[in-house]
Amino acid sequence: MQRSIGMLAATAIVAVAACSRTENGDVVVKRPSDISVQTTQDTLHMPALTTHPDTVNTPVIGTKTETLIVKKPVIGSKKTTVQVPQVKRP
Repeated sequence: MQRSIGMLAATAIVAVAACSRTENGDVVVKRPSDISVQTTQDTLHMPALTTHPDTVNTPVIGTKTETLIVKKPVIGSKKTTVQVPQVKRP
């Protein structure tokens, strides 16, 4: 809070010091006229996207003999290995 008030006060002082009025009341502002813009190159290291194996339970539908005549449907699960994406940061 104190810093922002100080910056505001400094800006106001500079603005008042750099301004003047002409005979007809127009405000003249002194500002730098020759500004050169330069660029610098930075290297950004992008994260690598790889995969690693992981084991998940997947549903399995099969049948199980309940009696000699009827086969009852059964829902179970089994372990399956899948490739999961992984982000490696530099």
